[in-house]
Amino acid sequence: MPTAIAVTSADLVLPPTDPGTPRAAVLPPPEGRPLDASIADVQQLLARYGHVVVVCPTSVPAAVENRLHAVRSLLESDRIALVRTDLPPLGAAVLVRQLCLLAGYDFSPGVLASAARLLAHYIYAGAVLGSVSRLDRVPVGLGTHLKSWLPGAHFAVLAGPTPQMVRVGSGEEALAGPEFATELLLARGRLQTDWPATTLVPRWRIPGPVQETPLPASSPGWWGTGKLVEFAAYLPDPAVLHQLVSSVRREICHWCGMDLIGDRCGFCGAPLTALEGGGTRGTGSYAGVRDAGSYAGVQDADPYAGAYTDAQGTGPYADARGTGPYADAQGTAPRAVDPRTTDPRRALPPADTGTAPADAHAPGPAVPHPTRALGPGAHTPRALP
Repeated sequence: MPTAIAVTSADLVLPPTDPGTPRAAVLPPPEGRPLDASIADVQQLLARYGHVVVVCPTSVPAAVENRLHAVRSLLESDRIALVRTDLPPLGAAVLVRQLCLLAGYDFSPGVLASAARLLAHYIYAGAVLGSVSRLDRVPVGLGTHLKSWLPGAHFAVLAGPTPQMVRVGSGEEALAGPEFATELLLARGRLQTDWPATTLVPRWRIPGPVQETPLPASSPGWWGTGKLVEFAAYLPDPAVLHQLVSSVRREICHWCGMDLIGDRCGFCGAPLTALEGGGTRGTGSYAGVRDAGSYAGVQDADPYAGAYTDAQGTGPYADARGTGPYADAQGTAPRAVDPRTTDPRRALPPADTGTAPADAHAPGPAVPHPTRALGPGAHTPRALP
């Protein structure tokens, strides 16, 4: 039975790429909707699918997040995952569609929930804006703020995976693009410009026609202006997405027992913990980038290269045998297909999942679980983050 993917707004639901892809379920906003109705919506999804992964952007109103937490608490269920994402609306919609694609495969609910952080690293989401005077989700310098008041000034802004901003015009700085094959999705607002199609597509070597979709209703609020053209470059091939996720080592969450990839459980939010005698429980989701492979020199260009250790097995993300960037403790895990080529012998560099501790034998910062902090006798479901 596939895991249900749910969203907090209909804006996050894109048309499926093929008829066999399940669509995400939309949980109506809490405004004017009683709590009992919200509980019934989630109960129906649990009864039909068993587990529910809810993608909730960090930009949603606090009432939406509070309603989701209230529903999960009242149901006392450990089968509901709340996945937060900082991606802008169009990028978040692409992430939801990718999770829907992967839900049709044999991934466990825990792996599917924790895979959202990995997939977000491969989505290049941005926009062309007519003004950045009200943009507060991407760093904007004072000089750029002043230039935005000039007539006809346009700015190309990349929100993720690495924030960047350039002024559109002659001699402009190039936006840092993906180094693998992607497709581009556009959503047009009130700004009249073809810059993404005429400039971004050739620079990022995007093949094929550019796809377009209606602008999400939440995009003007996220970007601070309705004069925009939002874009997102992403991995379109389901087989590549499947191989990317399946190549990452899986561990068991020490708190709720769910499968996970990365450094944090997607269901209960518990981080990886250190074991006595060295190592970590749920360790090594991504191997060292200094492994001898087709991406052996990636540490020189990767701003997150310091978070990954070498192939000598000295850090929480180390490759125990140095046989591949995603090798498991026995060096037998499959390697992810490089999206830039059809040659399966080329492997992807690891995605960023946060900075790893410098010493594998030293545990990371203590993150007390809310239910444990309540003291003896407190009755709270174990799945609450």
